[in-house]
Amino acid sequence: MSTQPKVSLRKAKTKKFKVYFYTTLLILSAFYIVAFSTTSFSVSGSSASPLETLRRIFIVPLTDMDYIVQFPVYIGFMMETIFIAYAGVTVATILAIPVGFLAARNMTKRFSYFGKALLNGIRAVPELIFAIIFVAAVGIGPYAGVLAISINSIGMLGKLYAEVIESIDTSNVDAIKASGGNRIQAMWYGVLPQVLPEFSSYSIYRFEIDVRASTVLGIVGAGGIGAPLILATYQRNWEDVGMILIVVVVFVSIIDLISGKIRKKLV
Repeated sequence: MSTQPKVSLRKAKTKKFKVYFYTTLLILSAFYIVAFSTTSFSVSGSSASPLETLRRIFIVPLTDMDYIVQFPVYIGFMMETIFIAYAGVTVATILAIPVGFLAARNMTKRFSYFGKALLNGIRAVPELIFAIIFVAAVGIGPYAGVLAISINSIGMLGKLYAEVIESIDTSNVDAIKASGGNRIQAMWYGVLPQVLPEFSSYSIYRFEIDVRASTVLGIVGAGGIGAPLILATYQRNWEDVGMILIVVVVFVSIIDLISGKIRKKLV
């Protein structure tokens, strides 16, 4: 009686994994070698002492009354940044809902690929590029920032909304359809009650991100506190840079604290 040799699938998978692992490691090592060998690591010197610069950024704005009285000005710029983020995420939250339904496989079947392709295309473009485009189209100011924030946020919120919709319990939807309800009624009474809490949580979380993004968008003229920040940096006005950073850190921390508590209650 002849015995057939046994083929171990585990050994075959292990060997295949090792080949992939060492090949990937070799390619990455080659990239690192090329990067380190072609990059110049020379650092230009500066006449200013690093400790003196840090003192001007973090100590002087909090101890010198001439700078303390200027905080309300930068608080006003920061409030404009927050309003830009709020307006942008509000528009994005509304427009991302139909796009999210379009991208959900259990809602539109094979047509979901169009929604996913649209969301991928939006997410592929950074909000800074959108800001540059809208500043050129509508001019310098908060309006360009709102448009850039809203369009960019649609890409991320739409993706998150689609994932939430795809994970719902379809028994409620099937029950509504079985009792004679149409497709719109099934979505309104069977889908939305399940997804709205998570939709709201994701929108609030996106608002936190958009506040930080709005700070950067001001660099290209899209309004907010980014413009005085980049101007102060270019002019080496470290005291002004310190005041702006302090205002940004305080407001972002407060927003994170409040939104975190709201999201815990929603989900």
